[in-house]
Amino acid sequence: MIVAVVIIKTMNKRIRLFPYGTMVNDENHLVVGGCDVVELMAKYGTPLYLFDELTLRNRCREFKSEFGKRYADITVVYASKAFLHTAIAVLLKEEGYGMDVVSGGELYIAETANFPMDKVYFHGNNKSADELNTALKCCVGRIVVDNYNELCALAKLTENGGYTQDILLRVTPGVDAHTHSHIATGGFSSKFGFSLDNVEDGISHAMSLPCLNLVGLHFHVGSLIGEVKPYLDAISVVLGLAAEMKEKHGFVLKEFNIGGGYSVPYTTEDIIPEIAYYAEQIAECITNTCQSLRLKLPHLVIEPGRSIVAQAGVALYRVGNIKDAAGLVRYVAVDGGMADNIRPALYSARYEAVLANRMNEDNIEQVTIAGHFCESSDILVHGIKLPQVNIGDIIAIPVCGAYCLPMGSNYNAALKPPIVMLSDGCDRLIRRRETYQDLTHCDVG
Repeated sequence: MIVAVVIIKTMNKRIRLFPYGTMVNDENHLVVGGCDVVELMAKYGTPLYLFDELTLRNRCREFKSEFGKRYADITVVYASKAFLHTAIAVLLKEEGYGMDVVSGGELYIAETANFPMDKVYFHGNNKSADELNTALKCCVGRIVVDNYNELCALAKLTENGGYTQDILLRVTPGVDAHTHSHIATGGFSSKFGFSLDNVEDGISHAMSLPCLNLVGLHFHVGSLIGEVKPYLDAISVVLGLAAEMKEKHGFVLKEFNIGGGYSVPYTTEDIIPEIAYYAEQIAECITNTCQSLRLKLPHLVIEPGRSIVAQAGVALYRVGNIKDAAGLVRYVAVDGGMADNIRPALYSARYEAVLANRMNEDNIEQVTIAGHFCESSDILVHGIKLPQVNIGDIIAIPVCGAYCLPMGSNYNAALKPPIVMLSDGCDRLIRRRETYQDLTHCDVG
């Protein structure tokens, strides 16, 4: 059994949190994707978000390889809510991935990138009639039905429109994912999915509907899951349900979607199982459980999101002010914050940081990196040791590829930052910085 874990250590041990191949050059500058971040800052300004293409592709390939060698009949689907952009969608298409979307907007971005619609899975706990109609017209591969009302509404839309649609039912397995309560989705009290006490009605009704083809079941127990046990518990519950429904209603589980939620290290203290460990344990559990329940092995679908993009992203900020507060805290204020990364304020998320323009200096003072927005909770990193920080220094925060930008806002009428894709020493702007004119672009009257 594989028990390898990701343990981060070294000189500037924080560097291992950055994208693959990150290094320090002779000028003591951080180099990401073959590009000096000080030069990138001079070219594009700050705040600035970087994405490394090599890291994105390597993570995509690692999931396909590690799961594929242990469970042959598998599809890997990217959970686009982690971060979606047309450039990301094109890369995923090139890597042979499917895509999980949860809104008409995400579906539109996928369409814009000419992403294959038959590889799209449409999720969501309250899809509108317009969104469902759009999904039907686009011929998405699967609609993941979240509740009985949606099942009935979708049945009517397919019948009236002359569509036939493959669906999965989302099941809430009642499993504790041992993660933050805001990102736990598999417990009995979750707003998502059919609960175990009413899913039988959903399955039997779905099987009776001529325009809907129930091909399987889906569950998702949460996000930032740093252990494999919640997956194994949920797999056992849902496969047990499938066996019971086979006995009672003749239901055949052709497709089994176990969601995503695989964790990533955000700090040097985080110890996270490697993808190979998740893959081995999950594949073994499904195989053994199906054998014991006399179920044919279903087509397996996994939906990683954060674990594909998180490490690929880096946020750059410039230091604008330094304040000693009553001798208790030294605040280093930067030109971004909760408008581009609300995760620390929302989830108490922890990050590391480096001085990107002075990488090889000793970490000698403890500081708190504060954003420039009008909220006391606008803190990016609490109590981190850095070299002596000066106004004008560049702060780089790793593991910012997931959820930072999608959850971004224009709070305090802030301008959303540009995004630059890096590849083998070349930089490519994929989203320009917003302008003040953009802030009023949609205003009327």
